[in-house]
Amino acid sequence: MEGQVDYKKLWKLLIDKDIKKKTDLIPLAGISTNILAKMNKGEFVSMESIQKVCKALDCDVGDICVINKREMCEDQKN
Repeated sequence: MEGQVDYKKLWKLLIDKDIKKKTDLIPLAGISTNILAKMNKGEFVSMESIQKVCKALDCDVGDICVINKREMCEDQKN
């Protein structure tokens, strides 16, 4: 099952910016390992965490994530 948020754009952006490992984002953006783990699972994180990542990578929210609308619709049915 896919997560509720798709962070594929973030992982591609890290590659484009020559950031070798996802864990390099922790000190760069000042986020915790738990936040990175949630992102890896496609889970929601706080807007504060998203803001930190965007500021560190000089990008906008839409540059790093997409809401999985299909998954949200299925959640609402249950």
